[in-house]
Amino acid sequence: MDEVKTMPRNREIRRAARYALKGNWVQAVLATLVFTLITGAAGSIPLAGLLVVCPLEFGFMLCFLRLVRGEDSSEMVGDQFDIFGQYGRYLGTSLLMTLYILLWSLLLIIPGIIKGYSYAMTPYIAYDRPDLDADDCIHESRMMMKGYKWKLFCMDLSFIGWAILCLFTLGIGFLWLQPYIEASHAKFYEELKACKA
Repeated sequence: MDEVKTMPRNREIRRAARYALKGNWVQAVLATLVFTLITGAAGSIPLAGLLVVCPLEFGFMLCFLRLVRGEDSSEMVGDQFDIFGQYGRYLGTSLLMTLYILLWSLLLIIPGIIKGYSYAMTPYIAYDRPDLDADDCIHESRMMMKGYKWKLFCMDLSFIGWAILCLFTLGIGFLWLQPYIEASHAKFYEELKACKA
């Protein structure tokens, strides 16, 4: 009989994320700084926000997926722009995902949040499954997250204390907190994928 795989506890996922970041904090913080500056500038222009920020957010997330997989992370600052090599695919996927979440949010805030968690694995699936189109990636994320949305939500809640502390650093602390969150999300995906295999 095959052994049933279960998801690790959230604290174990966070611990694994910290371990992945060990020795890579400088690159992670610099990547976060560059991402923040670009998205902040582009976000002030509505069209640029759609055409640049949406796919770049995918690229930023995927840097941390490669990090938790133990791949070379010495060029994280530049690696987040790799998605522009498949710009159309990542733009289409990110825009469709954003549109779905927006439409659900028009009903009420809570359904929008729930769908946001349903689609949370979409960027990673798009990276791992280049054979899938945008809608299929979103569908796969929905299937993966069945029964795990609350778990990811609780993990996100666990960062609130750190976020409050970051406010006392005039926001500078977020340059360290964001990589921790992104690495934790990427590790969550890795564990969930293994659990569903």
